Amino acid sequence: MNKVVIIADSTCDLTPEIIKNRGIEIIPLYVNFGEQSYRDGVDISTDELYQKVDELGFLPKSSAISPGDFILKFEPFIEQGYDIVLLTIGSTISGTYQAALVAKNSFEEGRVQIIDTLNLSSGGGLLVLKACDFRDKGLSALEIKTKVDQLVPRVRSQFAIQTMEYLYKGGRCSALSMFLGSVLAIKPIIQVNNGKLDVYKKSVGKMTRALDAMIEDYYRLYDRIDKDYVMITHSLAEKSSQYMKQHITEHGKMPNQLLETHAGCVISTHCGKGTIGILYILND
Repeated sequence: MNKVVIIADSTCDLTPEIIKNRGIEIIPLYVNFGEQSYRDGVDISTDELYQKVDELGFLPKSSAISPGDFILKFEPFIEQGYDIVLLTIGSTISGTYQAALVAKNSFEEGRVQIIDTLNLSSGGGLLVLKACDFRDKGLSALEIKTKVDQLVPRVRSQFAIQTMEYLYKGGRCSALSMFLGSVLAIKPIIQVNNGKLDVYKKSVGKMTRALDAMIEDYYRLYDRIDKDYVMITHSLAEKSSQYMKQHITEHGKMPNQLLETHAGCVISTHCGKGTIGILYILND
């Protein structure tokens, strides 16, 4: 049986330490300010992204990975005798998955297995870590894909949006919604369901109310949660992250690993500064 390499796109929002320690290969999506294109997490950081938005006054556009990029990433590993398991951002959110399917056809049947996470950010990152666990147990690429595909519908991802400015600038809410959201201090909580982003709840007032709403859901589901990994992922929301971690610790509802990760440029482009989420997998 061939060795297996786990590859994920940059939207999985895992930390450099996790990526290095778990032997994960990352391929970046792009953010584009006009004609200038940057590789997510390679040519531009989240801090630099926000600086550019402030300077230029408009949001960048994100773009998918091309089939050619995937082929260039895959070739060295195929030549070294590896089989590949690739996990991508949800196919309903980005064209990345479709581009990967095109690239897959350039290689021998069975050498590249592609998993559509139907998720984003560390919702996909959770699945990447589970894929690494299966790899480390000696499973083949096809066996890993089969097991991870079964986990895809069990991922629970939800994010509280601190400011509606980026939703407005990105054309995802109207000027009236933006105005009312600012006046009423509405903090929408977005949940990923079957690859689609839905407004799950609307919290009014301080950000801690939105955090409490997500934490209460976590406590309610705690007995059903896969305890291997739980993610708190945010875009420059350290204070909120500390609040959630402390709350969970004090209430004794800890998983085996509670991981804090940071949203990369592509995810931050769509959600804005201060966004934070808690993400986990439910057991069958």
